[in-house]
Amino acid sequence: MACDEPAALSGIFTRQNSSSTSSLDFEPDADYKFVESLEERYKCAYCHLVLRNPHQTGCGHRFCQQCILALRELNAVPTCPVDKETIKMHEVFKDNCCKREVLNLHVFCKNFPDCNSKVILGRYQEHLQQCLFESMQCTNDGCRDRILRKDLKEHLSQHCKFREERCQYCDAYVVLINIKNHEKNDCPDYPVPCLQNCSQIILKKEIEKHHAVCPEAEVDCPYKQYGCHVKVKRGKLAEHENSALREHMLQILDKNSQLEEQVSDLYKSLECKEIKIQQLADAIKKCEKEFRQYTQLFGNNSNLMVSTQALASHLDKSARLESQVKQLIQMANQQQSKLDLRPLFDTIENMKQKIALMETYDQRLVVLEDQSSKHDLQINIHKAQLNKNEERFKLLEGTCYNGKLIWKITDYKMKKREAVEGRVLSIASQPFYTSRCGYRLCARAYLNGDGSGKGTHISLYFVVMRGEFDSLLLWPFKQKVTLMLLDQSGKRNHIVEVFRADPNSSSFKRPDGEMNIASGCPRFVPHTVLENTKNTYIRDDTLFLKVVVDLTDLEEL
Repeated sequence: MACDEPAALSGIFTRQNSSSTSSLDFEPDADYKFVESLEERYKCAYCHLVLRNPHQTGCGHRFCQQCILALRELNAVPTCPVDKETIKMHEVFKDNCCKREVLNLHVFCKNFPDCNSKVILGRYQEHLQQCLFESMQCTNDGCRDRILRKDLKEHLSQHCKFREERCQYCDAYVVLINIKNHEKNDCPDYPVPCLQNCSQIILKKEIEKHHAVCPEAEVDCPYKQYGCHVKVKRGKLAEHENSALREHMLQILDKNSQLEEQVSDLYKSLECKEIKIQQLADAIKKCEKEFRQYTQLFGNNSNLMVSTQALASHLDKSARLESQVKQLIQMANQQQSKLDLRPLFDTIENMKQKIALMETYDQRLVVLEDQSSKHDLQINIHKAQLNKNEERFKLLEGTCYNGKLIWKITDYKMKKREAVEGRVLSIASQPFYTSRCGYRLCARAYLNGDGSGKGTHISLYFVVMRGEFDSLLLWPFKQKVTLMLLDQSGKRNHIVEVFRADPNSSSFKRPDGEMNIASGCPRFVPHTVLENTKNTYIRDDTLFLKVVVDLTDLEEL
């Protein structure tokens, strides 16, 4: 019995010895490493690989299902490659017993030796779906990195350039590689400097509103309509009005003189128009008188036609004259309305009152400026005293008396930039003490390095300061000092430097001034290590330094 199609062939294999392994399977082309050497009975007689879906022929040899089908396609009458016996397809059956044994063979994970798991072959793919050492594609759109499953969570949250981070200004979530572009172009809450150089930082969405009141924006003088074309910064507009008061008054008077000349010209023009109107009125009266004469002269019927024509002529002339008179009266009314000078006189009177008021304000301003200067002096004195008290309170509040200092340095990038530009080369910590009446100490850091570490390292120094109880302490200072850069990941991968105070060094003698010369590590930690994104010494632009003084054999007062 023969069959041409694989589906039909699989239908022939009706004799089975088991059916309990249907839920287990494995990929046929993978390179499996078996815990024990693979026995020949578990190898396909055709491909010599581990049997997948084994089928047994009538001659007792086992083949993969795909291999037995391949033999059928190669030859119309397939033969066993082992004993050359003809394979009778109706004698071939699916060997589930062998399949179960094969699927229960133990193999090593392909990620061995990182993963030392041993799993049965049928559960191999299931294990790979959970193996911590399996290489996976990053799930973030645009990222093509492959990461071990155990590192995927950390990669997604800390290292992937395509992860979404919250914008620090508007709280919108943005892909990390686009966040700078978002802040500069799209973020409405991004702080930008005023374009008028007023030194204020404004949210981008409020920049136009700020420009309407910015003291550095240039504006026209309020007296521009009178001839002052000066442009001045809004903050200095009042100063300009006070300083140019005389010029503004002269410009207003000049403008008034021009208006008076225009009024005089309008009066003259009006007088001419009135004379012309009177002339036209006289002409009308003359025409009416002539009309009456013509009426008396041509009263009979024989002269009716002539008188009618003359009458029509005079009527037309009279209508034209009447129309001209109406136009002249309308023009005269318009000119009269233009000559209404009451608004102008009101404006001049208001300006006089404003000028008198400004002169009064000027006198009062001198007195107020003198009083303000005295008040400012007193306020500055009080502010200085308050600042001193506040600094003293902060120092007292954060002071340690156990020989240990935890120094939090915020705004690292800004402070390093100031150090690189030479504006602030070093920063000092708050003082700390070995005990209530012990040595007074502090730390000093050069964020752009000092000496041999300049430009490449952070330099960290230990400083002995003058204290209130120095006369009761033993000198020179001889204790062991530990300098540390703290790891913020919780793994405690701190960078540590230890040294013992040299009793012969002037850095550890009793201080003559406010503090001794600093002593420590000019090459404490390289910038490349500190600023490497794989390390966690800096978080949120903040780092922590720790100084510990060994208090062993140190007698407490």
